[in-house]
Amino acid sequence: MTSHTLREAGVRRAKAVRRRGTGWHAYLFVGPSLFGVVAFLLLPMVIVLVLSLFDWELLSAPEFVGLENYARLAADGETWHSLWVTVAYVLLCIPLQTVLALALAMLLDRRIKGLRVFRSLFVIPWMATPIVLGLVWNWIFDPREGALNSALALAGITGPDWLSDPAWALPAVALVSVWQHTGYSMLFFLAGLQGIPKELHDAASTDGATPAQRFWRVTLPLLNPTMFFVTVTNLIGAFQVFDTVYAMTDGGPSRSTEVLNFRIFQTAFKEFDFGYAATLSTLLFVIILLVTLAQVRFFGKRTTYDVS
Repeated sequence: MTSHTLREAGVRRAKAVRRRGTGWHAYLFVGPSLFGVVAFLLLPMVIVLVLSLFDWELLSAPEFVGLENYARLAADGETWHSLWVTVAYVLLCIPLQTVLALALAMLLDRRIKGLRVFRSLFVIPWMATPIVLGLVWNWIFDPREGALNSALALAGITGPDWLSDPAWALPAVALVSVWQHTGYSMLFFLAGLQGIPKELHDAASTDGATPAQRFWRVTLPLLNPTMFFVTVTNLIGAFQVFDTVYAMTDGGPSRSTEVLNFRIFQTAFKEFDFGYAATLSTLLFVIILLVTLAQVRFFGKRTTYDVS
């Protein structure tokens, strides 16, 4: 056996030893995150799913009822109303929030003075506590002394009773959510825009493409990975909205802002029907899962991660 063959065998043996030896080291690094996922995500999901098969009022022992809670859900008009309110809220928030975030990112994707200051200003609302924001916006939307109606009065316009009118309450809550989260989404779009090689835009300009054509045929397709992430996370967050509704309207007026997450809260902590609340939570989980899978399928064939 030649020395060259021996060296190759030694290298292969060393690589095999390293592969075998580093297996448990990898689990040490993954362990903390894996524990968090199991303890705070997977285990609660299993507990909620099991609890949905019981009738439990907290103070009494749980009573197994099988699929009775799901049969009750099918005939529960109040829950389906809350689901439609949630869908309306999502449709009011996500398209406007996404468009505004992308527009702001494109405005900031240039060399302008004070760029970091503008980025910080747009992100500050996202960092604020939703409960505090709800209190502030309650004052802004106040029909008599609020800043919004006072500004409208200067223009000769009589503003509506924003949070007490069923026709305006949900749009008002959605507007606050858009204001709060647009800056956060803008950061991801800005990062995506800065990751697009300038040479592609220069080549398109050389070929005679207009700014609109460059946006639709160069910028937007290459932003698909960012668009996918932003829309998935924003949709999940919008379906789970609770804090803003709780602080601003408490589900009213006339249940016009009673989203599904707020309905779950009322069922669990006001009616003390934890089994049925778990059933509603399972419904919300299934809806979010289906919407996410639909987005994965939609963006899967339209996304490229290689722009080199």
